[in-house]
This record gives sequence, C-alpha cells and structure tokens, in this order.
Amino acid sequence: MRIRFYNAKILTMKDGQDIFEGELWVSGDKIIYCDTNEQIENYYKENPNTMLVFDREIDCKGNLLMPGFKNAHTHSGMTLLRSKADDLPLADWLNKQIFPVEAKLTAEDIYHLTKLAILEYLDGGITSIFDMYLTPQSIADACRDAGMRCAQVSAVNNFSQSPELVEEMYNTLNGRDEYNSYFIGFHAEYTCSKELLEKIAALSHKYKAPVFTHISETAGEVAGCRERYGMSPVEFLDSLQMFDYGGGGYHLVHTDEKDMDILKKRGLYVVTNPGSNTKLASGIAPINDYLKRGIPVAIGTDGPASNNALSMFREMFLVTGLGKLRENDAACIDAMEVLKMATVNGARAMGHNNADALEQGKLADIIMIDLHKPNMQPVNNIAKNIVYSGDTSNVILTMIGGIIRYENGNYNIGVSPDEIYAKAEEIKQRISKEL
Repeated sequence: MRIRFYNAKILTMKDGQDIFEGELWVSGDKIIYCDTNEQIENYYKENPNTMLVFDREIDCKGNLLMPGFKNAHTHSGMTLLRSKADDLPLADWLNKQIFPVEAKLTAEDIYHLTKLAILEYLDGGITSIFDMYLTPQSIADACRDAGMRCAQVSAVNNFSQSPELVEEMYNTLNGRDEYNSYFIGFHAEYTCSKELLEKIAALSHKYKAPVFTHISETAGEVAGCRERYGMSPVEFLDSLQMFDYGGGGYHLVHTDEKDMDILKKRGLYVVTNPGSNTKLASGIAPINDYLKRGIPVAIGTDGPASNNALSMFREMFLVTGLGKLRENDAACIDAMEVLKMATVNGARAMGHNNADALEQGKLADIIMIDLHKPNMQPVNNIAKNIVYSGDTSNVILTMIGGIIRYENGNYNIGVSPDEIYAKAEEIKQRISKEL
C-alpha cells in the first residue's frame, strides 16, 4: 500500500529539526519521503526511476504528523481489573486484590483482554508497547492479530513462569513475526529468590541480552531489600551482574546517588510511570536528577489496574508537572524533553530503533494530531500544547507499519470493539463466580 500525506505539519523527533510543513510518503511498511514541499523535486532527481502511484492520498489539512507514542511499561491483560482494586496501598492491592484474580485467568482470557487494551492504545496514538504479563504467547498472538507493535519482557517470579520458560519465549518470540519481540526480565527483586535472580542473570550473560524489571517502586521495597541483603535493589541486582548487558527499570522512584551512578554506568533506561505512582502513593521519581546525569528516561502507563487509563498524554503531563512540583522549579523538565521520552527514548528502550523518528527508511509508525481542536488553539507552541493541553481526542489517525489501524473513531484490527467489550464482560462474569 502506498499512501501520501500532504498539507501536513511534521514533527520528525530528529535531533535539531523543528516542525516544518511538507509531505510524508509511505510504501509498504516504510517511510520513503519525509521532507518539505520544496525538496520533492530533488527527491525525483535523486530517484529518477521512481514512479509513484498512490493507493490513497490524505490531506492533513494543516494537522501534525509525528512518531507514535511508545508506551514503555504496561500490563495490557490487566484491563479486566480496571477500577476493580482501587484506593489501596501497593502491597494490599497486589496480594489481596490482583493476585487472586490473576490466578483465575487463562491464556485465552489474556488474549482478549490484551485486545481491549490495544483499542485504547490506538485511539491514544500509541504504536508500540513494552508489555509484561502472564502468558507471553497469547499476548504476542493478540498483538500480531491486531497489528500492534509489541516488545515483551518476562514477568517470572517465585510463583509463576520459570527461567526455562523465559529462555523458550526468548528463542520463540524473537523474530517470529514483524510485530513481536521478547526481552529477558523478571517481576521484581522482592518477588524472586536470590537463586532465581542468579538464573536470570546467567541467561542474560548467555545471550548477551539486556534485562528489565520493576525496581525501587516504593520506599518499603527498598527497605525490605536492604534488610535482606544490606543493599538497595539497584545495588543488589548489579552485584549479581544482572545489568552487564544493559536494560532498565520500571518506576525507580526511590533511588540515591549510588543507585544513579550504577544506572549511568550500566547505560540503563529509567521507565517512569507517574500515573500509577501517584494513584498508589508510591512517590515522585527524581526525573530531573536522571536527566542531569544523562540517564535516558522513557515513559509508561503501567497497567490499567493501577493507573487506570492507558493515555500517554496524561503521563506526559504528570512527568513534567510532578517533576516541577518535586523540584519546586517550574522551569525544569521541558515539554520537548518529555516528548522525546514518550517517543524516541521509549522506542530505543524496547529495541524499536527503526521506529523512533519520522525519516526515510524508518518504519511507518505514525500518528496525526488534530491541531484544530480548541485545546490546541492558538498555535503558539505545538510541542508544549501536546504535553500540557493535549489528550486522546486529538488523535485522528494511528498507523503501524504502514497500515492505518485507527482513524476518526474507526478501528482496523480484524474484530469490532463491541465484540471485544462483550468478551471482556464474559470473562469478568465468569471469574466473579469463581472467586
């Protein structure tokens, strides 16, 4: 399929490039042109044998094209638990509400519940997700069938999955199809024995692969690790050589100078989840400190049980808003830096480097933002409007790999929203009877 976007404002997210007016052309799953109108003639001169007949031409009417948002930490299958287990501290939330329900979920359940999350991702302009949940194969199937780009990370812990399954999924899902990849990881230090963690570190060394996990989400988690091992979670995991090949951590709310030195030394990504951390009263991550040290920060929504929305717009505002509040400095954590976290850094954290920006030869993972809505007017600064006043209603179109998956309220994922809603309700009713 060849698609021409014209009469567009374009934010490529390439370093040093401002928003410009121009065109973007897609052929198959790649971008073949992304530049100003004035450069089109040069393109044809440089590609004299190119004859393009477009299957569709889309007048953007002055709206903005930009890379899709990259949700760098989520648990898609937890849609079942949205607004089911609220207003509780993390430990009670997990042990009394979440784990008992999750014990009843089947792989097929998680397949359908993941598709429910995908609807929300698409109408919010999310084109890649970094998912961590219970049944990797069915999650991968749901993302493939719906056309959602997905990197997964293992959620192994003392109670579910195993290092053997992690290795099997690592070898099975990487390269299986164009939409899925898989990372070595584990749920968290406090849910894993030292022996289990050593096995995960050994897997990382075997494959020279990065590792991702929840780290230092709450003050209680950090205190518990210090009591067990005399070190913070970051220090302890590093002592096991867990991050010799990079990776990163989700949350990283409660860290000290020594932790930050390790994060920097190992080249780890911080994936911040301000909505979830706020709702669970876990704290405010020291994002400004990470940025000052050159530690890359990406953004995730966390799961729909702890957030409860899957909106990167809300997360972007909270990253900068809470950061300013924490530092008592309204000038810190600039909107453009936050957009970079939500696109470029998220893509690179999950290994989607070929979808981090709009550029010739990159994957056509593109969204269109409606600049004609009241919350985008007047147009003083588009980037700041997106971060400070934007919301999901501004997303007109979401394209993944050259295929339009969402456009003006309509989804193209092979099944209707009503069918997905009905299946989620059926699962909810069944599990409610079993509990």
